[in-house]
Amino acid sequence: MKHSETKKTSNHKVVKLKTKFESKNLIHFTKLRISLIVIILLFIFLIVRIGIIQFIQGNFLKEKAYQQQTINQIISPKRGNIYDSTGKALAIGAQVDTITINPTKIVKKNDVDTKDYKEKVAKGLSEIFELNYDEILEKVNSKSPVETIIKKVEQEKVDKLKQWMEENKITVGINIDEDTKRYYPYGNVASNVIGFCGSDNQGLSGIEAKWESVLTGTPGKIVSSKGSNQQEIPNAEKTYISAENGSDLTLTIDLNIQTIVEKYLKQAVDGNNCTRGGNVIAMNPKTGDILAMASYPDYDLNSPYSPNSTIAKTYDSLTPEQKSESLYKMWSNKSVAETYEPGSTFKIITSAIALEENITSTDIANDFYCKGYELFEDSSGSAIKIACWRAQPHGTQTLRQALGNSCNPAFMQLGKRINTPTLYKYYDAFGLFDSTNSGLYGEQSSLFHSIDKVGPVELATMSFGQRLNITPLQMVTAISCIANDGILTQPRIVKQITNTDTDTITDIPITPVRQVIAKQTAKEVKSIMESVVTHGTGKHAAVAGYSIGGKTGTSEPPVGKEEEGYVASYVAISPIEDTQIVVLLTLYNPDPQNKINGHQGGQVAGPVMSQMLSEILPYLGVPSDEDSSSNTNLSNAIIVPDIRNKTIAEAEKILKNAGFTTKTYVTGDANTLLVENQTPKPGSSLSKGSIIVLYGQGNTTSTSISVPDLKGMNASQAASTLKSKNLNINIEGSGIVVSQDYTKDEQVQEGTIIRVTLKQNLTDAH
Repeated sequence: MKHSETKKTSNHKVVKLKTKFESKNLIHFTKLRISLIVIILLFIFLIVRIGIIQFIQGNFLKEKAYQQQTINQIISPKRGNIYDSTGKALAIGAQVDTITINPTKIVKKNDVDTKDYKEKVAKGLSEIFELNYDEILEKVNSKSPVETIIKKVEQEKVDKLKQWMEENKITVGINIDEDTKRYYPYGNVASNVIGFCGSDNQGLSGIEAKWESVLTGTPGKIVSSKGSNQQEIPNAEKTYISAENGSDLTLTIDLNIQTIVEKYLKQAVDGNNCTRGGNVIAMNPKTGDILAMASYPDYDLNSPYSPNSTIAKTYDSLTPEQKSESLYKMWSNKSVAETYEPGSTFKIITSAIALEENITSTDIANDFYCKGYELFEDSSGSAIKIACWRAQPHGTQTLRQALGNSCNPAFMQLGKRINTPTLYKYYDAFGLFDSTNSGLYGEQSSLFHSIDKVGPVELATMSFGQRLNITPLQMVTAISCIANDGILTQPRIVKQITNTDTDTITDIPITPVRQVIAKQTAKEVKSIMESVVTHGTGKHAAVAGYSIGGKTGTSEPPVGKEEEGYVASYVAISPIEDTQIVVLLTLYNPDPQNKINGHQGGQVAGPVMSQMLSEILPYLGVPSDEDSSSNTNLSNAIIVPDIRNKTIAEAEKILKNAGFTTKTYVTGDANTLLVENQTPKPGSSLSKGSIIVLYGQGNTTSTSISVPDLKGMNASQAASTLKSKNLNINIEGSGIVVSQDYTKDEQVQEGTIIRVTLKQNLTDAH
C-alpha cells in the first residue's frame, strides 16, 4: 500500500514542456557546418587568387609597380647619316627639339590657382606652336607623368618658348628635349634611291627603309625613382643606359655623276613628253657599284608628301585612295620596282649567247637574210607575220651588221638556231631570273614565259627583247657582265658602314657571282657594240675622242596595254677596252608625234646618252683619243677674262678688245664703280661676238631669260635665236640640234652659255 502511494506521488511531480528546448550557449550543428564550408571556400579562393597573382599576373603586376615607382627618360639615338662615295652628305640629322610636359608638376597651392595655371600653360603652348587649345589643355590636365606636346620643333619656336617661360617664371613642368630631324641637303637629288623618314625618324622608303636596322641605332634611358606623390625622389639613385647611335652609310653613288644624269634625264623626259617618265642607271662593271641611279619625275625628300609638279596638275581632283596611290608611285624607284620590255637592247644578250655557243661569229658573210619579216605558226595553227622595224628589208647581213641595223628577222633566225633551253640556261646565268640583291628598296624580279610554254612565236619575240619583262637594273647588270670580260658581279649600292660610336668601318665586299661567257666572247660582243655607234643605228650616242659601244632599243606596248606606249632606250659602254662605265637610259611613252625625235630609241635616247657620257667620261679621268675641241663654234674660241674688281669702264674696254660685246647693270660712275660679278664666269670659252654681262657694285639683281626651244634648228639658226635673247651658245657636232642643256622655258641669267648638241638627221635609228 505504501509502495503504491509512493509511486503515484513521484509521477505527479513530472512536468511536460510544450515548446522545444533551445540553449543560447550552444551553436547549432547545421550552422556550424555552413560556416565551415564558407571558410574553406574562402581559403581555396585566396589560394587560387594568390596563384594567379604569382604565376599568371606576376610579371605584369611587377612591371606596373615598376612603372608607378620609376621615371624613365628615353635617350633617342642619333640616326646614321648617308653619304655619297666622295663623302658628301645626302641625308643628315638636323638639330631640333621635342617639347614635353609633366602634368603633375604644373600645380599651385590650391585647386583654383592650379586650374588657372594649367589653362595659362595650355594657352601659351597652343599659341606658340599653333596647336589646338582643347587638345593641349587635355594633356596638361592628364594624370600621366609625361605628355608629348610637339616633335621636331625648329630653333626659332624653341627660343620663343624659352622667352615665354622666362617671362612667366615657369621653371618646372615644361621640358625641351634635344632631338634630331632628318634633313636632305640636296632635296630632289637621288630621291627615289635615298627615300625618306617618318615623324619618328623611322625609314619609310628607299635606302632609309631598306637599311633601317643599320641606320636607326638603339635608344638609351635614364631610370630614377618617384614617390607616392608622383614626384621624383631627390638624390635617389639613377641608372643611365647610353644610347647606341645608328651607323653611317657610304653609298656607291657619286653625286657628280648623279647630278649629270639627272639633268639630262629631266630634259629628255620633258623634251620628248614622256608621259610615264624615265630612269637612268650608271654602273661600274668591274665592281658592280651603282654610280648613279635616277627616276624622273622625282620629288623633294624634305617634303615627301607634297606632290611633284607632274602629280600636282590633277592632285586636288583625286580621291583619297588615288592620292595615296599617286604618292606611292612618285616615291617608287623605277629602276628596280618596275619591269619593262627591253626591246632591241636585249639583242646584245642574244648575240653573246650565240657567240659563246659557237653558233655564229661576228663577221660571217651572208649569215642572215632579212626580207622584211618572218613567218611563224602559233599554237592554234594560225600564221603569224613578225615584221622588221624598217619597211625596206636589210637583205644579207653578218652578225655585226645585224646588230648595227637592229634587224629583227636576223635575230629571230638566230634565236631559232640557239633554241629555248640554251637561251634559258644563259638567261639564268646572266641573273635575269632572280632579283639582283642590290640592297635597294622595293626591288622586283623578272617575268618570263615558263619554258614549256615557249613556242616558235615566243622564241622569236624573246630573241629581240619583246614579250619578256625585266627591271632596268637586271638589264644593266647583264650588260655590265659583258663589259667586265664575261664576269657577272652583284650590284652594290652601299659601299661602307661606319659605326659612329667606335669609328669602326665595315666594307661591303665586291661580289663576283660567276663567269657567264668567256673573255674572248665578251671582247667580240664589245667590238660589235662599238660598230653600232660608229656605223649603225646608235650613231647619236657618239662622243668625240672616246670609244663608245652601244645599242638602241624601241619596244612596243604589250597587247591590251597600248596606252602605255613605246619604251625608248639606249645602253652604252665606254671605253671599249678596259670598260669603266655602263649606262642604261630608259624613256617611257615618248610622244610619237614628235617631228624631230619621234619615239625610236636611237633618235630619242641616243643624243641624251651622248650628253651624259661627254661629261661623265672626263670626270672619271678616262683619257680622250683626241683633243675634243671639235665644237664648231669654238675653233677660234676666246677665253673669258676675269674682270671683277676692275672699274666698269676698264672692264668694258678689255672685253671689247678681246672681241666680246657687253651689257652692264650699273648705278653711278662707270669710271669709279667696280665690277662685282660677271656672266659667264671667267675661264669660259666663247666665240667672237658673244655677250658678257657685268654687274656693278650694288647691282646684283639679274634679268631672267626664258630659254627657247632650239631642237630642229641648224647651228646658225640656234646661235641667232640665242643672241637675240642675250644668251651665248656652245655647239657640239654638226647637222641639226637634237638636245640642249637647258630645257625650253627654263629661266637663266643673261649671258648664260647654252650648250647644244647637233647630229645628222638619221632615220635609221631604231
